[in-house]
Amino acid sequence: MTDKNCIFCRILAGEIPATKIYEDDKMLVFKDIEPKAEVHLLAIPKDHFKLLSEADETRAEILKHMLLKIPQIAKDNGCGNGYRLVINQGDDAGQTVFHLHIHILGGEILPW
Repeated sequence: MTDKNCIFCRILAGEIPATKIYEDDKMLVFKDIEPKAEVHLLAIPKDHFKLLSEADETRAEILKHMLLKIPQIAKDNGCGNGYRLVINQGDDAGQTVFHLHIHILGGEILPW
C-alpha cells in the first residue's frame, strides 16, 4: 500500500531523489536530509503505515525484518561503536512524516 501524498512513498516510487544506503523487498534505508548526528539514516518499510499501533501480523514481520537488518547497516555506515534508534509516534513526539520510519543515529558520542 502507498500514499501518493506521502514523501516517503514518493521516494520509494523514485519521484523524489534520496541517497539510498540499503534496499530489499521489504525496506529502504536512506540518508536523512537534515541529519541530527554524524550518521543519520532513515529506515522505512515499503508498506505505508503511519504508526506502530497500525501494525498487524504482516507489518510486524516487516518490522522484525527491519530490526534484524539494521545492526549490519549501522555498522557498515560508521556506527561500529554504537547507535541509537528512534521511532517518533504522533504529533506530540515530533513525528513530521506520517509513514512509520526508524531513525538510525550514530557515528559520534550522542548526548541525551
